[in-house]
Amino acid sequence: MTPLVALEDAAIGYGRRALLTGVSVAVQPGDFLAVVGPNGGGKTTLVRTLLGVLPPVTGRRVQPRPISVGYVPQRDQVEARWPLTAAEVTMLGRTPRIGPGRRPSKADHAAVAAALDRVGIASLAEKPFRTLSGGQRQRTLLARALAAEPELLVLDEPANGLDPSAELATLDVLAELHGAGGIAVVMVSHRIEAVLNYARTIAFADWEQGIWTVGGLGEAVSSGALSKLYGRPVTVREDGGRWFVHPGPTPMQNGFRAPRDAEGGER
Repeated sequence: MTPLVALEDAAIGYGRRALLTGVSVAVQPGDFLAVVGPNGGGKTTLVRTLLGVLPPVTGRRVQPRPISVGYVPQRDQVEARWPLTAAEVTMLGRTPRIGPGRRPSKADHAAVAAALDRVGIASLAEKPFRTLSGGQRQRTLLARALAAEPELLVLDEPANGLDPSAELATLDVLAELHGAGGIAVVMVSHRIEAVLNYARTIAFADWEQGIWTVGGLGEAVSSGALSKLYGRPVTVREDGGRWFVHPGPTPMQNGFRAPRDAEGGER
C-alpha cells in the first residue's frame, strides 16, 4: 500500500542537530498512529518533520502525492478568548478551500454544520468559544480540523488538561471518526493510557535515551519497553478486550532517570 507520508531512515531535529536517528515510519491510508513518549522527548519534532514543516537532518521524507491535513493543536496553545462562536471557529478550517477574499458558500456552511455534528456539539454552534468547557473547546478544535475534509488528521495531546470524563469522551469521538473510515490519524500523547485502546500502530520516542521504536499494538506494548521508556516499573495487562497500564510507585534505579517535565527538567 502506498503511504500518505513516510520518513525513511531519517534523523530528526533542528538545523544540523539530530534529536532522534534511524527514524523510519509510514502513515498508511486509514492508519491510526500514536506517538508516545515523555514531555520533551521529540514527539512534536517528529510530527513536524513527518508533515514537512521541518526538514529531516538526514534521510528522506516521502509524500507520493498532495494530501489534505487537519491539525488539532494543544488546547492551551489556542486563545480561549476568541470573540468567535463555535461555528465561526470551525469555519476557520475551511479557509484553504474558500480562498483569500471570498465569502463562505452554502457548501462551506454545510461542511461546518456536518463537522460540528460529527463531534457531537451541533447544538453549541452559536455559543461563544470562550464560554465553552474544556472538553467542548477541544471538540470545536476537532471540528475545525474536520471541516477541512482531511485525509490525515493530526492531534497534539488532544486529552491534555481534560478531566477523566472529558478525556474519554474526546477519545471516543476520535475512535468513532476513525472507525467510520476515510481518515488516517496521527496522535501525539505523553500518556500511553490515552492511546492504548485506540491506536493500531504505536511509536515510542525519547531523544534523551535514544529510544525510537515503532510497531503494531501487540509488539510495541510490553512491560519491558514501557518500563525503559518511562524510567519506572510498568505492568501491562489485558482485561475484557481492553489494555491497562500500571506504573510502579518509584522511579527505577540502574541508570534510569525520572520522567521529564514539559521543560525537559527532572521532576
